[in-house]
Amino acid sequence: MAAKLDQGDDDLDETHEINVTPFIDVILVLLIIFMVAAPLATVDVPVDLPSSTAKPQPKPDKPLYLTVQADLALVIGDEALGGAPLAPALDRATGSDREQRIFLRADRTVDYGDLMSVMNDLRAAGYLKIALVGLEGMAPADQAAARP
Repeated sequence: MAAKLDQGDDDLDETHEINVTPFIDVILVLLIIFMVAAPLATVDVPVDLPSSTAKPQPKPDKPLYLTVQADLALVIGDEALGGAPLAPALDRATGSDREQRIFLRADRTVDYGDLMSVMNDLRAAGYLKIALVGLEGMAPADQAAARP
């Protein structure tokens, strides 16, 4: 049988362990506070949105592409203009149908001002339905890798 003899020390043994119970209590109280406050912090503005009767636009069978190359040369479809005026070339390509949508493509290096001058030429020629064409669903790094 083992026995411990008291040698008269009144000192308590020191415990070198961290008591985590108060820490857990504080964390649980904070969790409850955030669970109650989070729904109150969201902005919920009731809006009655109007319905639209617009139907999606059908894609044309043969879209007409106007391409602005890096050297600012214009190409309609596969035909290079070579300095010819834009309006007569578009009239030939569309059969003078000014309601036809023109899909405008431009090289990445084309200056914004140059692209705007081409769009102004299209507007002056009477072609107001212009769609800008870009790469879809690719990250900028993938676009750079896709270029020849």
